Amino acid sequence: MTRELVDRPAQALYRQALRDMRHSGIPFLVGGAFALESYAGVVRRTKDLDVFVHRETVDQLMRFLAEKGYATEVRFPHWICKAWKEDHVIDIIFGSGNGICAVDAEWFGEAPKVVLLGEPAYLVPVEEMIWSKAFVMDRERYDGADIAHLFHACSRTLDWSRLLRRFHAHWRVLFSHMILFGYVYPGRRLHIPRWLMGELLRRVELESVTVPSDRTVCQGTLLSWGQYLDSIERGEYEDARHPPRGSLTAEQTEFLTAQFRKEQHIGSDREPPRTSRRRRSPHAQSEKSAA
Repeated sequence: MTRELVDRPAQALYRQALRDMRHSGIPFLVGGAFALESYAGVVRRTKDLDVFVHRETVDQLMRFLAEKGYATEVRFPHWICKAWKEDHVIDIIFGSGNGICAVDAEWFGEAPKVVLLGEPAYLVPVEEMIWSKAFVMDRERYDGADIAHLFHACSRTLDWSRLLRRFHAHWRVLFSHMILFGYVYPGRRLHIPRWLMGELLRRVELESVTVPSDRTVCQGTLLSWGQYLDSIERGEYEDARHPPRGSLTAEQTEFLTAQFRKEQHIGSDREPPRTSRRRRSPHAQSEKSAA
């Protein structure tokens, strides 16, 4: 089924990319549409290959791909880089746009081995896939359906305790997807562990009788880059992406906002044509973005 995700030219390029990256010795995991199809059987045409790496190896992988003839770009220095050849894109991901879901050693320790496009590879663990997708609730993109598919396919084997630990203080986001899953697939409601549903219901009940300590913060920016900016820009609320609650600096969130607004202005959330781009050094771009 994996062959249906991309056209034949893309198959050949991604197959070679998987082989090259494996031979590079740089650990990487495959996510995105390829992982979704492997876990849940959902076949969705895609125009890119998502690979996840540890932050410490990003530059090494970018240099390696550049040596293999790929153009490269640091898209957002705290989250994602890109490499492309012809019109085929590899997203190199080491974090998340909101600064929460950093790739760490646990991703690799729990990764299952599969065969993709005829090549051995490791997938992003389903728990980390759910964790990273759960916060994507933007006007242009919502990954809740993917999570429902993953719950449906993997509920019997999911490490629910580890998943809850991943969400930590953001457990309400996980709870929201659990509630929606029971609505989308009412016949599968009991596949969500009773202990977990009970624990999160207990937390909700406790919070309902507790005076909030975070009345001046808006956490909506952890879910959408733009849908809650008015609350922040009017000075009514603090941005949860910033310390002490978050890990992003004001400069990083301003850069995110500017880039996304620019893309929205030109009427597309897609990348500009590949032919209009120059190859850039990851180091140079990082320095430029941080300046």
